[in-house]
Parts: sequence; C-alpha cells; structure tokens
Amino acid sequence: MSKSGNGKGRLGLFYVVVAAIAVLVASTFNLIKNNLNLGLDLRGGFEILYQVTPLNEGQDLDMTAVTNAISKRVNVLGVSEPQIIVEGEDRIRVQLAGVEDQESARQMLGTTANLTFRDVDDKELADSSVLTEGGASLAYDNGQPIVYLKIKDDAKFGEITSEISKRTSGQNIMVIWLDWEEGDTYAEEAKKAAAGQETKYISAASVNYQITGNCQISGNFTETEAKTLANLINSGSLPVKMTEISSNVVSASYGEGALAKTALAGAIGILAVMVFMIFKYRMPGVVSAIMLVFYLWAVFAVYSAMGAVFTLSGIGALVLGVGMTVDANIINNERIRQELYKGRSVRAAVAEGQKVSFSAIFDAQFTTLIAALIMYIWGNGAVKGFATMLIITVVMTLLINVAFSRFMLNTLVNSGIADNKPEWFAVKKSQIPDISKGESQFYTGTKQFDYVGKAKYLLYTSIAVIGVSLILGAVNASSGKGFFNLGIDFASGTKLTVTSTETITTEDVKTVLEDQGFTGFSYQASGDKTVYATTKQALTTEELSDIKEACVEKFGEEPGDNVVTPVVGRDLVRNAIILTLVAWVAMMVYITFRYEWDYALGCIVALVHDVLIVLAFFGITRSEVNIALISVLLTIIGYSINNSIVVFDRVREVMADKKGKLKAEDYDAVINESLDKTIKMSIYSSISTLLPVIFLLVMGSDAIFTFNFAMFVGLIAGTFSSIFVAPTVWKMVRQKSKPKTKTKKPEKKEELDEYTVKGINA
Repeated sequence: MSKSGNGKGRLGLFYVVVAAIAVLVASTFNLIKNNLNLGLDLRGGFEILYQVTPLNEGQDLDMTAVTNAISKRVNVLGVSEPQIIVEGEDRIRVQLAGVEDQESARQMLGTTANLTFRDVDDKELADSSVLTEGGASLAYDNGQPIVYLKIKDDAKFGEITSEISKRTSGQNIMVIWLDWEEGDTYAEEAKKAAAGQETKYISAASVNYQITGNCQISGNFTETEAKTLANLINSGSLPVKMTEISSNVVSASYGEGALAKTALAGAIGILAVMVFMIFKYRMPGVVSAIMLVFYLWAVFAVYSAMGAVFTLSGIGALVLGVGMTVDANIINNERIRQELYKGRSVRAAVAEGQKVSFSAIFDAQFTTLIAALIMYIWGNGAVKGFATMLIITVVMTLLINVAFSRFMLNTLVNSGIADNKPEWFAVKKSQIPDISKGESQFYTGTKQFDYVGKAKYLLYTSIAVIGVSLILGAVNASSGKGFFNLGIDFASGTKLTVTSTETITTEDVKTVLEDQGFTGFSYQASGDKTVYATTKQALTTEELSDIKEACVEKFGEEPGDNVVTPVVGRDLVRNAIILTLVAWVAMMVYITFRYEWDYALGCIVALVHDVLIVLAFFGITRSEVNIALISVLLTIIGYSINNSIVVFDRVREVMADKKGKLKAEDYDAVINESLDKTIKMSIYSSISTLLPVIFLLVMGSDAIFTFNFAMFVGLIAGTFSSIFVAPTVWKMVRQKSKPKTKTKKPEKKEELDEYTVKGINA
C-alpha cells in the first residue's frame, strides 16, 4: 500500500471511530439515563441513621438480623433500590429515595412493632405468634378504617378471650399494645383517652364473650394509619430498639429542582471546557473534546451498571473529574508544543511529548485515587457517594483520556494530515527553528519570571488571611457565636427546607414556626420559593410532624428536614480529622517512593496551606461548615498534589541534567526554569477545573453552594501553593540536607530523531 493510501486509511479509521462513539452515545443515552439510581437529594426521600440497641440487657446485637428485618419492611413499602448500610457495630443507615408518604415510611422503619395482647393490669396474655403470618389487613367497619387480624391459634385466643369475658364490667378489657415498655400502664393511658389525648396503646376493647375466630382492631384511625399498622404487624417485630440520631428528608419537588439546576450548570461548564480546549490547542483540543464526550458516557454507563446512587455531591465530583481529566490532555498537549519549539516535526513532537508527559499524568491521577479510596473506605453518606464518582472518574481518565485519546491523536497525526502544519497545534512556524540551517531553539512559549523571589509575597498574603481568620474566630468565639459557623452536621440540630408553590419570605416561615411554639430558629431565603430554617436543637419526629402539617396547610408543600444529634456531630468532626491525616500520610508515602522525601514534604506543606486557606475563608465569611467541606478538603488535597507533581516532575528532570555540587542560588534557577516550563500547564489545568465549578457556583443548586464555594477557594489556593509554596519548601530542605537525588536513567544527548525538511517529510 502506498504512503498516501495508508494515510487515507488512518484518517478513515479516525472518522469511523468518531462515528461509532456518536452512535454509541446517542443509542444508549436514554437507557443509561433511565437506569441511573438517583439519590434522595435529586428525587426526594429520606436518609436516617439509627443507633441500634438490644431490647434486653445483655442481649447480643445481630446486625444481619436487623438488616433483614428492615429489608422486609422496606419491601412492604414498595421502595425500589433501597440503601441499607451497617456502620460500625451498632449503627445502621437507611436511604429511601422516591418515597411519597415519608412520615408513614419513617414510622414503619423505626417502630419495633412488638405486638402484645394485655389485660387492664398490664399482664401479657399473648403476642403476635397467635396471628397468621401476613394476616393483618386494612378493612372497613361502617366506613371507618380498621385493621383486620386473622387468628392462627384459635384455641389459645378463645381461651384468652373467654377468661377476660368473665371479668366484671370495666375489667373485661383486652388491650392491644405496640411496643409496650416497662412502666407503661393501661390505667394512666386510659386517663389520657378520657381527656381526648393520644394513647400509647392502639386499642382497648371490651370482651363480652369468647372469640374463637378472627378479630379486628378499631379506633379513630385514618386510612393511612390503619394501613401502616397492618404493615407493621405483618413485617414482624424488630429484634432491637432503633433510635434516630440523624436524618435528612428531602421533598420530591426540591430534589427535582436541584437536579435540573445543577445538571444545566454542569452541562454549560463542561461545554465551556470543550471550547477552551479547542481554542487553546486546535486539533488536539478537538480530540480532547471528542474524548470528553466519550469519557462522560463511560462514567455514566459504569455508574448505571454498578447501580450506585447518583447524588448532588456525585455531580460535583463528576464536574471536578472533568476538569482533572482534561488536565491530563493539557499536560500532554503542552509537552507536544514544547517539542515543536525544539524543531521536531509534528509526528516526532507528538511521539516524544506523549512519552515524557506520562509519568506526571500517572502520578497526578494516582494521588487523587488515593484520596478517593480513603474517602470511600472511611467515609459515609455523601462523602462515600462523592468518593465513588471520583474513583470512577480517575479510572476512566487513565483508560480514555490517556490511552484512547493518545490513540486517536496518533491516528490523525500518522495519517499525514498534520504534516508541516504546526499551527494545527497552536504553534506558529515562525516559532520553530530550521534545523536544516543549523538553527537551535529560540522560543519556549513562556516568559522568564522570578517565581522564587516572588514567593514571599504569596506567603505574606496567606499568613495575613489566616491571621485575620484567627482574630475574627477568636472574637466570634468570645461572643458565643463559635470560632466557625458550624452547620448542624458538626454542631447538631435541625435544618428545615421550606418550599412553597408561591413566593414566601423568611417572615412567613418564622410566623408558622412560632405559631407552633418553636423559637430560636435562624432563617435564610434561597430564591423566591425556598427558605432554610435552622436551630441547634435536634427536634423529635413528633415535633417535626407538627411543623410539617402546619407548613403543608400554609405553603402547600411538605418541608424537608435534616436532623443531627450531638453524638453524630462529634463523630463527624473526629472522622474528618482522621480522613485528612490518613490521606496526607498515604500521599506522602507514595510521593517519597516515587521521588524523594523532600519532594513529599513540599507537597504536604502546600496541602496544609490550602486547607488553612479554605478554613480561613470560611471563618472570615462565616459560611456554614458542613459535611460537604470534608469532601472538598480531600478533593483539594488530590488536586493540589496534581499540580505540585507536575512541577516536581519537571524539577526532577532539570535536576537530572545538573552536574556537580549545586550552590544555594542554583536551586533558585532550577525552580524558576522548571516553573517556566510548567506554568501554562498549571494555569490552564486550573482554568479547565474552575470553569465547571464557576458555573455550578453561579447556576447550580443552593444545596451544594457551600461545596462549590469551598472548591473555588481551594482550587485557587492549590494552584498558587503548587507554584510558590511546594517548590520553596523543597528548596529550603534541599539547601540544608542535600539528600541523595533519585535520578532517571541517563538520557541520550538531545538529538532530533526526525528533521523537518521541506519537500521531503513535511
């Protein structure tokens, strides 16, 4: 085959692959979309964390039995794809998305449902074993909802009712209890009934004759209450006591609104990244945009196939992953351009650029994977969902935006279509030396700058920001406001998300809550139809029920609620600290293995700087510190190290070329030279990551505003710390300790393996 024919074949292959990707994405889009398991924050529902304790002292906890019992109750509710997760030795988290009657479901899950028949002296006569399994059902008596019970042991039930029927009037009563506890008495509850108050027992009926057949439980039930009671009886009693210690309830309308806003913002942000890549890199940018579409399809396909729960924080991780996966293309494309500036032909520059960029790309992605794995293993709830998406994005980056993207670019380049067309890589021919005339490189694409000399100004600024935060924090702490504005995730309390079909104000919500006797709430409007009401008190389910009933009557929609008890808040603070420290140690070990310990120390100090800056901004602006901040800090850890590794990879490369003992000022030159060659990579990768975050910040759901704000601050801090902080620390250590440098294998003398000779190979 001729060279021309071979080129056309490769070009044809490129078009076929692009067409195949387009067909694949278009044909499976609806299938993937319909199979995505949306989390409760996107379609409504609730998440409850229970503290599990034995019913009897000394009884062992069998969490498998508890999980099975809850699963049985969830099946009765008809909820699809529930999440039932055991956390530790005595906690269980239940996530149910898309539940319409949330209060009934809540009661269904948490009630022990130990049904007993007792007399007026509270003596147990029988338990649920006298009933036919699954024999409770909703029925009607003269139009009034009742619970119909099928009796399995007619003889025993007949004996019990015969004995009671022989007692004197007022004593011939059979009381049916659900979850009777020591200290409960019929006498006290009967007084409540006489006063028109709600009783703990569910029925107290006079028995005037022996009953050998089925029976019924009647009372002032609504249809929903009677159905819930029947379902509870059918599901059987739980072998333990379940106490709510944290809950998050999201209304369906609020979840759908959050999904629509966040998805639109994310889509626009991703489109902006594509436009940026094409504008900056021309042909490689087009390849990057195609691969980004394929990458997104692959991530969603894997997520859908896994059955993982897709949440708002997952969208945040996905958009962040887009920025980080584009970063791999940026590193690759910048190295290609640098090879073109040396005078290589297009084909030779692409081959060499891809080879020398791989180590930085792999190390950067792998450190992010370390952070994601730590979040997944030790995190829970939103953190685990965020980590799941981040792990998938890293793996897909290596498979698609490294391996497959290179294959596509090589296919184009080797077809010959780009020969002698460096402008297709955003490089002018006037910037390339003519090797055939003995010219050497005269253009680098960067301007020399004294980064080392200017580093002190960034450090002064950072110290000033952190100092202001410490002063303001101390003032706020002394006035009783707290050093940070801790959200209920850490401080405990209740947060209500009140939505309305019409415009509402904070005063409207305040009036409703105060009419119910609830004071001490703080209020914040979000748009025209949503108001957040927060209190440091963890409200009970009964109190929440009263509030929701009043809100439905006033605003037409049931509010969402998030309740966290003090014990959960303390655990979150401890886990956040542990997660961060473990991530730091793991990354430092890996970087030490790949480079040297002083490189690792530079990265860790830069990370500490980034964390402190993020916390400082939260302290200065008094933004709410919540669980989203943990995900942000761990992500910033991975992102900041990405940039630091890109810089240090070039520092190591420059150091390998140095001969003999270096003077103190020589290290300044090493850093400045390395940063000159990597500054565009750092800035462009930051832009590609910041673009989606900015759109999410401006257009996304208020539910993840704190997440996006912290991400925005952290990304900027991470960019500057990788340029100024990490190299400065490395230099200071290197000047004093002179550690043994781990060098690469001696490289061959710089020779161009292919000359660009007009009319021959160009």
